[in-house]
Amino acid sequence: DECSQLSAYERKRLKNITENAKFFAALKLHEVSARLHQMASKTQSHVTKRAKPKKAEDETVRRRSMRLQRVEPAGVTVPDVPAQPEAEEYLRVPEGPLPMIPEDQMENSKLTEDLLATWMRISEMKANETEKRTCDMERYQDSLNSMVLSEDNIKKVVKYRVCSMAIHPSESIIFVAAGDKSGQIGLWNVNCQAEEGAHAFTPHNYPVNCMHFSPFNPAHLLSLSDDSLRCGDVTRAIFDEVCRSEKSFSSFDFLEDNASTALVGYWDGDVAVVDRRTPGTSSELSADIGFRRTRTVHVHPVNKQYFVAAGSVDVCIYDVRYLKSNGNKPVSSLNGHTKSVASAYFSPVTGSRVVTVCADDKLSIVCVVWKFDFLSSPSTCAGKSFVAIWDPKQEDCFVVGSMARPRQIEVFQDTGKLLHSFCNIDCLGSVCSITVVHPSKNILVGGNASGRLHVF
Repeated sequence: DECSQLSAYERKRLKNITENAKFFAALKLHEVSARLHQMASKTQSHVTKRAKPKKAEDETVRRRSMRLQRVEPAGVTVPDVPAQPEAEEYLRVPEGPLPMIPEDQMENSKLTEDLLATWMRISEMKANETEKRTCDMERYQDSLNSMVLSEDNIKKVVKYRVCSMAIHPSESIIFVAAGDKSGQIGLWNVNCQAEEGAHAFTPHNYPVNCMHFSPFNPAHLLSLSDDSLRCGDVTRAIFDEVCRSEKSFSSFDFLEDNASTALVGYWDGDVAVVDRRTPGTSSELSADIGFRRTRTVHVHPVNKQYFVAAGSVDVCIYDVRYLKSNGNKPVSSLNGHTKSVASAYFSPVTGSRVVTVCADDKLSIVCVVWKFDFLSSPSTCAGKSFVAIWDPKQEDCFVVGSMARPRQIEVFQDTGKLLHSFCNIDCLGSVCSITVVHPSKNILVGGNASGRLHVF
Protein backbone atom coordinates (compact mmCIF):
# COMPACT_ATOMS: atom_id res chain seq x y z
CA ASP A 1 0.00 0.00 0.00
CA GLU A 2 2.84 2.37 0.81
CA CYS A 3 4.56 1.56 -2.51
CA SER A 4 1.39 2.33 -4.44
CA GLN A 5 1.54 5.93 -3.18
CA LEU A 6 5.08 6.46 -4.51
CA SER A 7 5.82 8.10 -7.85
CA ALA A 8 7.01 6.06 -10.81
CA TYR A 9 10.57 7.26 -10.32
CA GLU A 10 10.57 6.45 -6.58
CA ARG A 11 9.26 2.95 -7.27
CA LYS A 12 11.96 2.44 -9.89
CA ARG A 13 14.62 3.72 -7.50
CA LEU A 14 13.37 1.43 -4.72
CA LYS A 15 13.50 -1.51 -7.11
CA ASN A 16 17.10 -0.65 -8.11
CA ILE A 17 18.18 -0.44 -4.46
CA THR A 18 16.62 -3.85 -3.79
CA GLU A 19 18.32 -5.41 -6.81
CA ASN A 20 21.69 -3.94 -5.82
CA ALA A 21 21.28 -5.29 -2.30
CA LYS A 22 20.58 -8.76 -3.71
CA PHE A 23 23.60 -8.42 -5.98
CA PHE A 24 25.96 -7.65 -3.08
CA ALA A 25 24.40 -10.37 -0.99
CA ALA A 26 25.06 -12.86 -3.79
CA LEU A 27 28.74 -11.88 -3.77
CA LYS A 28 28.96 -12.99 -0.10
CA LEU A 29 31.59 -10.37 0.60
CA HIS A 30 31.37 -10.92 4.35
CA GLU A 31 32.40 -14.58 3.90
CA VAL A 32 35.33 -13.60 1.69
CA SER A 33 36.44 -10.98 4.25
CA ALA A 34 36.24 -13.50 7.09
CA ARG A 35 38.21 -16.06 5.07
CA LEU A 36 40.94 -13.55 4.24
CA HIS A 37 41.16 -12.51 7.91
CA GLN A 38 41.48 -16.16 8.93
CA MET A 39 44.24 -16.76 6.39
CA ALA A 40 46.11 -13.64 7.51
CA SER A 41 45.90 -14.67 11.16
CA LYS A 42 47.11 -18.16 10.35
CA THR A 43 50.05 -16.81 8.39
CA GLN A 44 51.07 -14.44 11.15
CA SER A 45 50.96 -17.22 13.76
CA HIS A 46 53.58 -19.25 11.84
CA VAL A 47 55.95 -16.34 11.44
CA THR A 48 58.81 -16.45 13.92
CA LYS A 49 60.19 -13.16 15.00
CA ARG A 50 63.92 -12.79 14.76
CA ALA A 51 65.46 -11.76 18.05
CA LYS A 52 67.09 -8.38 18.06
CA PRO A 53 70.83 -8.57 18.66
CA LYS A 54 71.95 -7.23 22.01
CA LYS A 55 73.80 -4.00 21.83
CA ALA A 56 77.25 -4.29 23.29
CA GLU A 57 77.76 -1.50 25.80
CA ASP A 58 81.52 -1.62 25.50
CA GLU A 59 81.51 -1.74 21.70
CA THR A 60 84.09 0.55 20.20
CA VAL A 61 82.55 3.51 18.44
CA ARG A 62 83.44 3.34 14.76
CA ARG A 63 84.72 6.39 13.01
CA ARG A 64 82.51 7.68 10.21
CA SER A 65 83.54 10.18 7.61
CA MET A 66 81.77 13.51 7.33
CA ARG A 67 80.44 12.39 3.95
CA LEU A 68 78.72 9.36 5.52
CA GLN A 69 77.37 11.57 8.28
CA ARG A 70 75.97 13.86 5.57
CA VAL A 71 77.71 16.88 7.09
CA GLU A 72 79.44 19.56 5.08
CA PRO A 73 82.93 20.59 6.22
CA ALA A 74 81.51 23.89 7.50
CA GLY A 75 79.16 21.95 9.79
CA VAL A 76 76.02 22.46 7.72
CA THR A 77 73.78 19.37 7.55
CA VAL A 78 72.91 18.21 4.05
CA PRO A 79 69.13 17.97 3.57
CA ASP A 80 67.73 14.48 3.27
CA VAL A 81 66.84 13.21 -0.18
CA PRO A 82 63.04 13.03 -0.42
CA ALA A 83 61.67 9.52 -0.51
CA GLN A 84 60.48 8.36 -3.91
CA PRO A 85 56.70 7.78 -4.06
CA GLU A 86 55.73 4.18 -4.40
CA ALA A 87 53.97 3.07 -7.56
CA GLU A 88 50.21 2.98 -7.20
CA GLU A 89 48.60 -0.43 -7.06
CA TYR A 90 45.49 -0.93 -9.17
CA LEU A 91 42.73 -3.37 -8.36
CA ARG A 92 41.61 -5.34 -11.39
CA VAL A 93 38.03 -4.78 -12.49
CA PRO A 94 36.29 -8.19 -12.74
CA GLU A 95 34.38 -9.41 -15.76
CA GLY A 96 30.59 -9.25 -15.91
CA PRO A 97 28.16 -6.59 -14.64
CA LEU A 98 29.40 -4.05 -12.12
CA PRO A 99 27.31 -1.96 -9.71
CA MET A 100 27.31 1.76 -10.43
CA ILE A 101 29.21 2.77 -7.32
CA PRO A 102 31.67 5.69 -7.47
CA GLU A 103 35.31 5.61 -6.43
CA ASP A 104 34.80 7.64 -3.26
CA GLN A 105 32.28 5.32 -1.62
CA MET A 106 31.96 1.57 -1.06
CA GLU A 107 28.19 1.27 -0.85
CA ASN A 108 25.05 2.99 -2.10
CA SER A 109 24.79 6.46 -0.65
CA LYS A 110 22.98 9.72 -1.15
CA LEU A 111 26.25 11.22 -2.39
CA THR A 112 25.51 10.04 -5.92
CA GLU A 113 21.75 9.73 -5.69
CA ASP A 114 21.07 13.21 -7.09
CA LEU A 115 23.54 12.75 -9.93
CA LEU A 116 22.08 9.44 -11.10
CA ALA A 117 18.53 10.69 -10.57
CA THR A 118 19.29 13.67 -12.80
CA TRP A 119 20.69 11.40 -15.52
CA MET A 120 17.57 9.24 -15.33
CA ARG A 121 15.20 12.20 -15.35
CA ILE A 122 16.71 13.97 -18.37
CA SER A 123 16.83 10.66 -20.26
CA GLU A 124 13.06 10.29 -19.96
CA MET A 125 12.48 13.67 -21.58
CA LYS A 126 11.97 13.55 -25.32
CA ALA A 127 14.21 15.92 -27.23
CA ASN A 128 12.62 18.18 -29.79
CA GLU A 129 12.48 16.37 -33.12
CA THR A 130 14.09 19.03 -35.28
CA GLU A 131 15.50 18.25 -38.69
CA LYS A 132 19.26 18.67 -38.90
CA ARG A 133 20.12 21.66 -41.02
CA THR A 134 23.04 24.00 -41.55
CA CYS A 135 22.51 27.70 -40.78
CA ASP A 136 24.21 30.50 -42.69
CA MET A 137 27.82 31.23 -41.74
CA GLU A 138 27.17 34.67 -40.27
CA ARG A 139 24.54 33.31 -37.90
CA TYR A 140 26.78 30.38 -37.00
CA GLN A 141 29.71 32.66 -36.14
CA ASP A 142 27.42 34.78 -33.96
CA SER A 143 26.52 31.65 -31.98
CA LEU A 144 30.23 30.81 -31.55
CA ASN A 145 30.98 34.32 -30.30
CA SER A 146 28.23 34.01 -27.68
CA MET A 147 29.86 30.97 -26.02
CA VAL A 148 32.11 31.76 -23.03
CA LEU A 149 34.06 29.89 -20.34
CA SER A 150 33.81 30.72 -16.62
CA GLU A 151 35.52 29.30 -13.53
CA ASP A 152 32.28 27.61 -12.47
CA ASN A 153 32.35 25.55 -15.67
CA ILE A 154 35.79 24.01 -15.05
CA LYS A 155 36.11 20.83 -13.01
CA LYS A 156 38.47 17.90 -12.51
CA VAL A 157 36.18 14.99 -13.30
CA VAL A 158 38.59 12.05 -13.73
CA LYS A 159 41.97 11.30 -12.20
CA TYR A 160 44.18 11.12 -15.28
CA ARG A 161 44.36 12.23 -18.92
CA VAL A 162 41.00 12.48 -20.70
CA CYS A 163 40.87 9.94 -23.56
CA SER A 164 37.22 10.29 -24.59
CA MET A 165 34.08 12.28 -23.82
CA ALA A 166 30.34 12.18 -24.46
CA ILE A 167 27.63 14.78 -23.86
CA HIS A 168 24.02 13.95 -23.04
CA PRO A 169 21.50 15.26 -25.64
CA SER A 170 19.36 16.90 -22.93
CA GLU A 171 18.45 20.51 -23.70
CA SER A 172 17.71 21.39 -20.06
CA ILE A 173 20.78 20.07 -18.20
CA ILE A 174 24.44 19.98 -19.29
CA PHE A 175 25.48 16.41 -18.43
CA VAL A 176 28.94 15.25 -19.51
CA ALA A 177 30.83 11.94 -19.30
CA ALA A 178 34.62 11.65 -19.54
CA GLY A 179 36.86 8.57 -19.67
CA ASP A 180 40.53 8.62 -18.67
CA LYS A 181 43.63 6.51 -19.33
CA SER A 182 43.19 4.37 -16.19
CA GLY A 183 39.66 3.13 -17.02
CA GLN A 184 37.81 5.69 -14.93
CA ILE A 185 34.56 7.30 -16.11
CA GLY A 186 33.53 10.62 -14.61
CA LEU A 187 29.96 11.94 -14.73
CA TRP A 188 29.37 15.66 -14.25
CA ASN A 189 26.13 17.60 -13.94
CA VAL A 190 27.54 20.99 -14.97
CA ASN A 191 24.45 22.82 -13.72
CA CYS A 192 25.08 21.55 -10.18
CA GLN A 193 27.67 23.74 -8.45
CA ALA A 194 28.04 21.44 -5.39
CA GLU A 195 30.79 18.85 -4.97
CA GLU A 196 28.21 16.10 -5.47
CA GLY A 197 27.75 17.35 -9.05
CA ALA A 198 30.52 15.04 -10.28
CA HIS A 199 31.54 11.48 -9.41
CA ALA A 200 34.03 9.02 -10.89
CA PHE A 201 33.44 5.30 -11.48
CA THR A 202 35.87 2.57 -12.57
CA PRO A 203 34.22 0.06 -14.92
CA HIS A 204 37.38 -0.60 -16.99
CA ASN A 205 40.98 -1.70 -16.48
CA TYR A 206 42.45 0.20 -19.41
CA PRO A 207 42.04 3.60 -21.16
CA VAL A 208 38.48 4.48 -22.12
CA ASN A 209 39.09 4.97 -25.85
CA CYS A 210 35.56 5.84 -26.97
CA MET A 211 32.17 6.75 -25.42
CA HIS A 212 28.67 7.50 -26.71
CA PHE A 213 25.29 8.04 -25.10
CA SER A 214 22.81 5.83 -26.94
CA PRO A 215 20.88 7.95 -29.47
CA PHE A 216 17.86 5.71 -28.91
CA ASN A 217 17.96 5.66 -25.10
CA PRO A 218 20.34 8.19 -23.47
CA ALA A 219 19.89 6.42 -20.12
CA HIS A 220 22.55 4.10 -21.61
CA LEU A 221 26.19 5.22 -21.80
CA LEU A 222 28.35 2.86 -23.86
CA SER A 223 32.09 2.95 -23.17
CA LEU A 224 34.89 1.07 -24.89
CA SER A 225 38.23 0.14 -23.34
CA ASP A 226 41.01 -2.08 -24.66
CA ASP A 227 39.43 -5.28 -23.35
CA SER A 228 35.68 -4.61 -23.15
CA LEU A 229 32.63 -2.72 -24.36
CA ARG A 230 30.27 -1.84 -21.49
CA CYS A 231 26.85 -0.25 -21.20
CA GLY A 232 26.22 1.94 -18.18
CA ASP A 233 22.47 1.64 -17.56
CA VAL A 234 21.35 4.23 -15.02
CA THR A 235 17.86 2.69 -14.71
CA ARG A 236 19.49 -0.45 -13.24
CA ALA A 237 22.55 1.31 -11.76
CA ILE A 238 24.77 -1.24 -13.52
CA PHE A 239 27.75 -1.18 -15.89
CA ASP A 240 26.85 -4.21 -17.98
CA GLU A 241 29.33 -6.02 -20.20
CA VAL A 242 28.37 -6.08 -23.88
CA CYS A 243 31.49 -7.49 -25.51
CA ARG A 244 34.89 -8.76 -24.39
CA SER A 245 37.95 -9.74 -26.40
CA GLU A 246 41.55 -10.82 -25.91
CA LYS A 247 42.46 -8.40 -28.71
CA SER A 248 42.47 -4.68 -27.94
CA PHE A 249 39.52 -2.49 -28.95
CA SER A 250 40.18 1.02 -30.30
CA SER A 251 36.81 2.63 -31.16
CA PHE A 252 33.16 1.95 -31.97
CA ASP A 253 30.06 3.46 -33.54
CA PHE A 254 26.38 2.48 -33.75
CA LEU A 255 25.23 0.76 -36.93
CA GLU A 256 21.51 1.44 -36.44
CA ASP A 257 19.38 4.26 -35.06
CA ASN A 258 18.12 1.99 -32.26
CA ALA A 259 21.76 1.41 -31.16
CA SER A 260 21.23 -2.36 -30.91
CA THR A 261 24.26 -3.13 -33.09
CA ALA A 262 27.68 -1.57 -33.14
CA LEU A 263 30.78 -1.61 -35.31
CA VAL A 264 34.00 -2.03 -33.30
CA GLY A 265 37.57 -1.40 -34.40
CA TYR A 266 40.65 -3.24 -33.10
CA TRP A 267 44.14 -1.84 -32.64
CA ASP A 268 45.54 -4.70 -34.73
CA GLY A 269 43.54 -3.57 -37.78
CA ASP A 270 40.42 -5.77 -37.72
CA VAL A 271 36.82 -4.67 -37.25
CA ALA A 272 33.89 -6.54 -35.69
CA VAL A 273 30.10 -6.35 -35.57
CA VAL A 274 28.51 -6.58 -32.10
CA ASP A 275 24.81 -7.20 -31.45
CA ARG A 276 23.71 -6.13 -27.97
CA ARG A 277 20.57 -8.29 -28.17
CA THR A 278 22.39 -11.63 -28.37
CA PRO A 279 23.51 -13.38 -25.18
CA GLY A 280 27.18 -13.64 -24.32
CA THR A 281 30.04 -11.22 -24.81
CA SER A 282 31.34 -12.34 -28.21
CA SER A 283 31.08 -10.42 -31.47
CA GLU A 284 28.86 -11.60 -34.32
CA LEU A 285 31.54 -11.18 -36.97
CA SER A 286 35.25 -10.35 -37.07
CA ALA A 287 36.71 -9.07 -40.33
CA ASP A 288 40.25 -8.39 -41.55
CA ILE A 289 40.07 -5.19 -43.64
CA GLY A 290 43.78 -5.15 -44.48
CA PHE A 291 44.81 -2.47 -42.00
CA ARG A 292 47.89 -2.76 -39.80
CA ARG A 293 46.08 -0.59 -37.24
CA THR A 294 42.51 0.72 -36.99
CA ARG A 295 42.22 3.83 -34.85
CA THR A 296 38.67 4.99 -35.58
CA VAL A 297 35.53 3.66 -37.26
CA HIS A 298 32.59 5.90 -38.13
CA VAL A 299 29.23 4.96 -39.68
CA HIS A 300 27.69 7.14 -42.39
CA PRO A 301 24.85 9.28 -40.93
CA VAL A 302 22.41 8.51 -43.75
CA ASN A 303 23.53 5.31 -45.48
CA LYS A 304 24.20 3.19 -42.41
CA GLN A 305 25.66 0.29 -44.39
CA TYR A 306 28.83 2.29 -45.08
CA PHE A 307 31.59 3.12 -42.62
CA VAL A 308 34.93 4.89 -42.84
CA ALA A 309 37.99 3.44 -41.08
CA ALA A 310 41.23 5.27 -40.31
CA GLY A 311 44.49 3.43 -39.69
CA SER A 312 48.24 3.75 -40.06
CA VAL A 313 48.23 5.63 -43.39
CA ASP A 314 44.87 4.29 -44.57
CA VAL A 315 41.46 5.93 -44.82
CA CYS A 316 38.95 3.63 -46.53
CA ILE A 317 35.18 3.23 -46.87
CA TYR A 318 33.63 -0.24 -46.57
CA ASP A 319 30.18 -1.75 -46.94
CA VAL A 320 29.34 -3.64 -43.74
CA ARG A 321 26.90 -5.88 -45.65
CA TYR A 322 29.75 -7.53 -47.54
CA LEU A 323 32.23 -7.97 -44.71
CA LYS A 324 33.76 -11.42 -44.33
CA SER A 325 36.56 -12.84 -42.24
CA ASN A 326 39.25 -12.21 -44.89
CA GLY A 327 39.75 -10.65 -48.29
CA ASN A 328 37.69 -7.50 -47.73
CA LYS A 329 38.08 -4.73 -50.31
CA PRO A 330 37.08 -1.09 -49.71
CA VAL A 331 34.44 0.50 -51.89
CA SER A 332 36.61 3.61 -51.93
CA SER A 333 39.97 4.76 -50.59
CA LEU A 334 41.22 8.19 -49.56
CA ASN A 335 44.82 8.28 -50.69
CA GLY A 336 47.40 10.93 -49.93
CA HIS A 337 48.37 10.47 -46.29
CA THR A 338 51.96 9.37 -45.80
CA LYS A 339 52.01 9.33 -42.01
CA SER A 340 49.85 8.00 -39.20
CA VAL A 341 46.14 8.94 -39.45
CA ALA A 342 44.57 9.57 -36.04
CA SER A 343 40.88 9.79 -37.02
CA ALA A 344 38.36 10.08 -39.85
CA TYR A 345 34.70 11.16 -39.50
CA PHE A 346 31.79 11.75 -41.88
CA SER A 347 30.09 15.13 -41.77
CA PRO A 348 26.97 14.99 -39.56
CA VAL A 349 24.04 15.82 -41.85
CA THR A 350 24.68 14.40 -45.32
CA GLY A 351 27.95 12.54 -44.83
CA SER A 352 29.27 14.17 -47.99
CA ARG A 353 32.52 15.20 -46.30
CA VAL A 354 35.21 13.43 -44.32
CA VAL A 355 37.60 15.15 -41.91
CA THR A 356 40.86 13.38 -41.13
CA VAL A 357 43.77 14.17 -38.81
CA CYS A 358 47.24 13.06 -39.84
CA ALA A 359 50.60 13.10 -38.03
CA ASP A 360 51.99 15.55 -40.59
CA ASP A 361 50.30 18.32 -38.57
CA LYS A 362 47.64 18.98 -41.19
CA LEU A 363 43.90 18.63 -41.11
CA SER A 364 42.54 17.35 -44.40
CA ILE A 365 38.96 17.96 -45.52
CA VAL A 366 37.87 15.71 -48.36
CA CYS A 367 34.50 16.13 -50.06
CA VAL A 368 32.91 12.81 -50.95
CA VAL A 369 30.46 12.26 -53.83
CA TRP A 370 28.37 9.20 -53.03
CA LYS A 371 29.40 7.30 -56.06
CA PHE A 372 32.51 6.94 -53.93
CA ASP A 373 34.55 9.32 -56.09
CA PHE A 374 36.73 11.65 -54.03
CA LEU A 375 37.50 15.12 -55.25
CA SER A 376 41.13 15.28 -56.27
CA SER A 377 42.19 18.34 -54.25
CA PRO A 378 41.25 18.21 -50.54
CA SER A 379 41.22 21.38 -48.48
CA THR A 380 43.81 21.53 -45.71
CA CYS A 381 44.65 23.77 -42.79
CA ALA A 382 47.90 23.71 -40.85
CA GLY A 383 48.37 23.46 -37.12
CA LYS A 384 49.20 20.84 -34.53
CA SER A 385 46.05 18.97 -33.58
CA PHE A 386 44.67 15.80 -32.12
CA VAL A 387 41.13 14.65 -32.99
CA ALA A 388 38.92 16.78 -35.23
CA ILE A 389 35.16 16.39 -34.83
CA TRP A 390 32.30 17.90 -36.81
CA ASP A 391 29.87 20.23 -35.09
CA PRO A 392 26.65 18.13 -35.18
CA LYS A 393 24.65 21.28 -35.91
CA GLN A 394 26.75 22.46 -38.85
CA GLU A 395 27.46 20.31 -41.91
CA ASP A 396 30.63 22.08 -43.01
CA CYS A 397 32.41 23.10 -39.77
CA PHE A 398 34.58 21.14 -37.36
CA VAL A 399 36.28 21.63 -33.98
CA VAL A 400 39.81 20.68 -32.94
CA GLY A 401 42.23 21.40 -30.10
CA SER A 402 45.35 23.48 -30.64
CA MET A 403 48.90 23.89 -29.38
CA ALA A 404 48.75 27.66 -30.03
CA ARG A 405 49.23 30.16 -27.22
CA PRO A 406 47.18 31.38 -25.53
CA ARG A 407 45.66 27.91 -25.24
CA GLN A 408 42.54 27.55 -27.35
CA ILE A 409 40.09 25.32 -29.20
CA GLU A 410 39.60 26.18 -32.86
CA VAL A 411 36.66 25.96 -35.28
CA PHE A 412 37.36 25.60 -39.00
CA GLN A 413 35.22 25.64 -42.11
CA ASP A 414 35.66 22.78 -44.58
CA THR A 415 37.61 25.16 -46.85
CA GLY A 416 40.33 25.42 -44.20
CA LYS A 417 39.24 28.87 -43.05
CA LEU A 418 39.58 29.51 -39.30
CA LEU A 419 36.17 30.69 -38.08
CA HIS A 420 36.63 31.06 -34.33
CA SER A 421 39.06 30.42 -31.48
CA PHE A 422 37.67 29.53 -28.04
CA CYS A 423 40.07 30.90 -25.45
CA ASN A 424 40.15 32.49 -22.01
CA ILE A 425 43.54 33.57 -20.67
CA ASP A 426 42.32 33.47 -17.06
CA CYS A 427 40.53 30.10 -17.20
CA LEU A 428 42.08 28.02 -20.00
CA GLY A 429 45.80 27.42 -19.59
CA SER A 430 46.14 23.86 -20.89
CA VAL A 431 45.83 21.98 -24.17
CA CYS A 432 42.40 20.40 -24.72
CA SER A 433 43.16 17.52 -27.08
CA ILE A 434 39.69 15.95 -26.76
CA THR A 435 36.50 17.89 -27.53
CA VAL A 436 32.77 17.21 -27.77
CA VAL A 437 29.93 19.42 -29.02
CA HIS A 438 26.27 19.30 -27.98
CA PRO A 439 23.96 18.02 -30.76
CA SER A 440 21.44 20.88 -30.49
CA LYS A 441 22.71 23.55 -28.04
CA ASN A 442 25.65 25.95 -28.28
CA ILE A 443 27.81 23.97 -25.85
CA LEU A 444 31.44 22.85 -26.31
CA VAL A 445 33.49 20.79 -23.84
CA GLY A 446 37.27 20.37 -23.90
CA GLY A 447 39.21 17.79 -21.87
CA ASN A 448 42.90 18.02 -20.94
CA ALA A 449 45.73 15.77 -19.73
CA SER A 450 44.99 16.24 -16.01
CA GLY A 451 41.35 15.05 -16.16
CA ARG A 452 39.88 18.54 -16.13
CA LEU A 453 36.89 19.56 -18.29
CA HIS A 454 36.21 23.06 -19.64
CA VAL A 455 32.67 23.94 -20.76
CA PHE A 456 32.05 26.85 -23.15
